[in-house]
Amino acid sequence: MTETMLQELPQRVQELDKKQVRNSILMFEDKLRQLDGSFEGKESEEVCPLEHDFVDGAYVRKIFMPKGTLLTSKIHKICHPYFIMSGECSVLTDEGIIRIKAPFSGITKAWTKRVLYIHEDTVWVTVHVTKHKDLEQIEDEIIAKDFSELDALPTEEQMKQLRGE
Repeated sequence: MTETMLQELPQRVQELDKKQVRNSILMFEDKLRQLDGSFEGKESEEVCPLEHDFVDGAYVRKIFMPKGTLLTSKIHKICHPYFIMSGECSVLTDEGIIRIKAPFSGITKAWTKRVLYIHEDTVWVTVHVTKHKDLEQIEDEIIAKDFSELDALPTEEQMKQLRGE
């Protein structure tokens, strides 16, 4: 079932706007939770182990994702760099689907949530600017609980008006 669901995603993405794609990703995530063998929370760290490093003013997070894993990311509130150190994966965001093969680097835009299918064992590293060293504080700062937090923010046009542009 997940392979079929994954194959249908590119067609649906092309037909939808960003908000619709975000909603589709959330619905897809709900369907994933219902499948046998699905995992979330602390259980996900057993399947996809994390490493955490802290340097002056930054948090570096490394995740290992095994071949054949289908997962969704959290909602990233803040723009940050990412690096694919090894492996290959397909990534769906509200901007479409890309297939990434290591080595690769990119920038995660604010308010991104992803669906990932891991074609080969993959190591993915992110770097987040923060003064915190506590993981809960960092997550509160960089991760949104849901997209309603986005709806509460001023639009780019409203920000221009506020700045008098």
